[in-house]
Amino acid sequence: MFRAYDDLKRDVLLNSASMGRVLAHTITPTIVHDDVWRAYEIINSPFQATPDANLNQAEEILVLDARQQVYVSTHPKQYPMLSDPARVSPDLARLQQAIVDYRGTEPKSIELAGSDKFYMVTPIISDGVALGSLVMGYSRSMFLPRFYDIARRAIIMTLLVLAVLLPMNWYWAWRMAAPLTQLARCMGRVGQTLPDDLECNLYESRDEIGQVGMAFKRMMGELKDRENLEKQMFFSERLAAVGRLAAGIAHEINNPLGGMLNAISTFKKHDNADPQTAKTISLLERGLLQIKDIIAALLVEAKFQSHPLTVQDLEDTRTLVLPDAHRKAAKLAWENDILDTLPLPSTLVRQILINLLLNAIQAVKPQGRVHCHIYRDSDSLTLLIENDGKHIATEQLAYLFEPFASGREGGHGLGLWVTYQIVQQLKGEIAVQSQPGETRFIVTLPLVEQTA
Repeated sequence: MFRAYDDLKRDVLLNSASMGRVLAHTITPTIVHDDVWRAYEIINSPFQATPDANLNQAEEILVLDARQQVYVSTHPKQYPMLSDPARVSPDLARLQQAIVDYRGTEPKSIELAGSDKFYMVTPIISDGVALGSLVMGYSRSMFLPRFYDIARRAIIMTLLVLAVLLPMNWYWAWRMAAPLTQLARCMGRVGQTLPDDLECNLYESRDEIGQVGMAFKRMMGELKDRENLEKQMFFSERLAAVGRLAAGIAHEINNPLGGMLNAISTFKKHDNADPQTAKTISLLERGLLQIKDIIAALLVEAKFQSHPLTVQDLEDTRTLVLPDAHRKAAKLAWENDILDTLPLPSTLVRQILINLLLNAIQAVKPQGRVHCHIYRDSDSLTLLIENDGKHIATEQLAYLFEPFASGREGGHGLGLWVTYQIVQQLKGEIAVQSQPGETRFIVTLPLVEQTA
């Protein structure tokens, strides 16, 4: 707007200089012939042509002679003929001095410090002789109405532009900031471990923000995979350590246990004990035999020969567990997709299948459902056992395959331990998925020739 003010002032000065040249040229003959009345008509002609005040119209016009006295003016009462203008206004006194000091022939704009007017002075020259000066006075306040109008229009245009741009800027700022805010919120929740319920609905697109969101999702997936792998490794290492410890303890117990059983057997053969002693010896023998069975379960070893797994072996397993299912009034859904013989030890595979099926039957309520699906692909056999019984708590999953870690009342916790050890010996994998209403065990065994 200040530039508009300067442009407006420059236009006024150019117009006044042009008018000064015209008036000075026109008034020169009247001064030469001393025709004061005609000179008065000439300097008043601009006011008669535009009776309404306009931007380019001077407030007053004076013609000063060579002695700096008033020759004629548009306000003869204020500036009488042949009067000294310096006596009328101090500004004109300073203006007289500026006119005397000016030696040029072109119109000149003179602005006096502290004055509310500025002047356009045009020398009146005839045949190279200076006859006087044409002075046009303009009020500085003449620019304000036009300046205010320009400012008002500029403000209106600015408000209209802002009314359009602000919503657009807000929308684009929100579109850029919202994905970054969501990304920052998700990143803030990631610590040394990943929260289980971390879900980030990040913006995905081909722009930079979308690419950052997709990269963060990939990173989260990789971190989750690494965390799961670390858990599996820790779980496997812990089970291996527990297995080594259990095997060591079992071996240490086996030797004295065998001696005690031999002693009892010898005592029963060579001593005619009374009935009370015989009853006590029999009770002691049954207890030691139970300990022997538990030790045998801890020492899972596949050192015996077994024929390859056939379809009939799998069907026999179903026949063996059906009575337990009937006693529980459970429904056993059986899907066996195996049609040929597989290079796996039948005894061990049957043991895995029986253990998992019996556990599933025991877990369901009466009228519950147990589903078994056996299938293969090009390089592995899969055993899938599902049940709709009580699900396994998350804190129990970490210790599920350890010995004596049964979560079922009356269970000793060795069935899954034996199953896990057999799967490890067959270089397979076992996984558990449990949620309310469904528990699933998945065993995958590679189809390779098993060594004795």
